[in-house]
Amino acid sequence: MTQPRDGGRADGQQLKVLGAWPSPFVNRVRVALHLKGLDYENVEEDLVNKSELLLASNPVHKKVPVLLHAGRPVPESLVILEYLDDAFPAAGPALLPADPFDRAVARFWAAFVDGKLHGAMVAVLMGPTEEARAAATEDTFAALDALEGALKECSGGKGFFGGDAPGYLDAAFGGFVGWLRAWDKIAGVTLLDAGRVPLLAAWAERFAALDAAKGVIPEPDHLAEFAKVLQARAAAAAAAAAAAGN
Repeated sequence: MTQPRDGGRADGQQLKVLGAWPSPFVNRVRVALHLKGLDYENVEEDLVNKSELLLASNPVHKKVPVLLHAGRPVPESLVILEYLDDAFPAAGPALLPADPFDRAVARFWAAFVDGKLHGAMVAVLMGPTEEARAAATEDTFAALDALEGALKECSGGKGFFGGDAPGYLDAAFGGFVGWLRAWDKIAGVTLLDAGRVPLLAAWAERFAALDAAKGVIPEPDHLAEFAKVLQARAAAAAAAAAAAGN
């Protein structure tokens, strides 16, 4: 399904996002485009039967998101966020901080989100045993505890990781807000617990209320339904593998 945004094209050249609505990596890119005020065409991919355009645009990983700028593909979500600043310096506010140290800190925590937090959440979702899922849940909480500290450090007491306004790390982490909100429905655990991570809980509310995030962050019920599909597929694949090994 294709969803064009209203308005003109960025610098006269079409922007297109190849994505899938449940993906936090796709959603961070879409939020970043909105923050920059850039118009684009959103193309929903079928991740079971991937399009030839996606396979040709990201032949190495064959994954979403891919940003097409005047037909030229830019894969990988964090690369795309930096590309938006470089390719459209006059469009909206810069996503990355101007100070080199602050830029490095933002990149570090974005990589932490993708490596530690995302990895732990996947392990909870797809863990083969109750014990494995419980251990992954503890890892998820530990990652959020670290991000609570990062928010306190990066925000300077203001509302966003970027300070007064959302920036690179807000978009990078904000793509996960839908999943964080849905986790009690998926795994029976509240991740954005105001008693444990009060700063993150308040930040998530502010982020989801942004015009840039509205219509992008999926509803918890929809994500919970999608998670059940993923778990069913994984269970079927494990059963088929076990049967093949007998």
